[in-house]
Amino acid sequence: MAYTDDAVLAKLSALSETQDSIVGVAQWIMFHRRHAERTVQLWLKRLKDSSSQKRLNLIYLANEVSQQSKARHREEFLVAFSPAVAEAVATAYKGAPADVQQRIRRVVDVWRERNVFETPIQDAVENRLNELDKARGTTKTGLGGSIFGSTASLPPELVPLSTPQQNVTKLLTPAKAAVNSADQEYDKLMGPGAAIPPAPVYAARLSGLLKTLVQAEGAVEQCVKARRALVAELQKLLDSNRAALLADESQMDAFEQKKTEVEEKKTEVERAIMAGLPNDEPYMTSNGLGDQSAPEPEVEALTPPSMEPEVAEQPSQPADSNPQWSPDVPQEATFQQATAPGIEMLSGMAAHYKSVPVSANGSKKRRLDDDGDDFPDLGADGIDADVAEMLRRDSAGA
Repeated sequence: MAYTDDAVLAKLSALSETQDSIVGVAQWIMFHRRHAERTVQLWLKRLKDSSSQKRLNLIYLANEVSQQSKARHREEFLVAFSPAVAEAVATAYKGAPADVQQRIRRVVDVWRERNVFETPIQDAVENRLNELDKARGTTKTGLGGSIFGSTASLPPELVPLSTPQQNVTKLLTPAKAAVNSADQEYDKLMGPGAAIPPAPVYAARLSGLLKTLVQAEGAVEQCVKARRALVAELQKLLDSNRAALLADESQMDAFEQKKTEVEEKKTEVERAIMAGLPNDEPYMTSNGLGDQSAPEPEVEALTPPSMEPEVAEQPSQPADSNPQWSPDVPQEATFQQATAPGIEMLSGMAAHYKSVPVSANGSKKRRLDDDGDDFPDLGADGIDADVAEMLRRDSAGA
């Protein structure tokens, strides 16, 4: 069967899940490897228009063709599949049943194990699948979740950034694949060590390279537009935050001034309060006076009393007035050892004399200092005759 678009579409439509069908179609496609790029384009178109099970069969077909090309060191289909495989796998994976998704995952893992595609292409395929898994996980929120997916969890200021960032992420993977493919094709035909084929073949290959470069340029251009849109939104967010920052800094300075004013007023009020307190009441102030020790109280000096007796005269009282002291309350006195021979006699006389009440003629009460005996001064008023007789008797008895 000659190679035509209808022939390729017929082969793809007749593809079944059996191994014989997949191997047979793969051999026919590889036989026409000169049309690898066109075959991959028709394959991707058929995959997008097919059901989930049919898409899985087309993924199996791409796996067979790619692994056989890798084993036979034929790069045509590997180069042709590289720009389209990530999008094709994501299309087949999205919305498929769980068992179909597991089988697609298994095919991708085999590609990783056997290094069928280059590492950037393999990473792009896996990233697309991981993004679909994350998107499916965020949309399956609980009863309180949002129908808008992960956008609801973003702050309101970041919501405008969600769509541009998603566009950049979506376009980045196919752009990288297209760039890698274009670079490889360019090195093969235009590199320093490239072999120049016959002119007709060389012209055909240059025509194919030109198409590849155009595709890569278009993919990069889409990425540039998406990134410009993202940068514009980021610039808006940056400008708004800068304005908010200036406002916050101005408000912070205003509060700093207010705080300083309040602190000064507080210090002034405290000083006024402390100035009105009594001098004998201790207080703590903020001006450093609290660190000083309180003045010590004055203590009376321990000076010994004078040896001379102090005579306190009392005004005369009428005869019917009460005496100013009672014999029931004896006066305290300290005695010193007397050197005179008749001191014992005088002491006894003084004790006897205390029991006699004071006469009404205003006799004076004598008080000696603390280190002398309390007894009346008998030399000033004279001694009664009876008292003199008692003294003589006491002296004779001694």
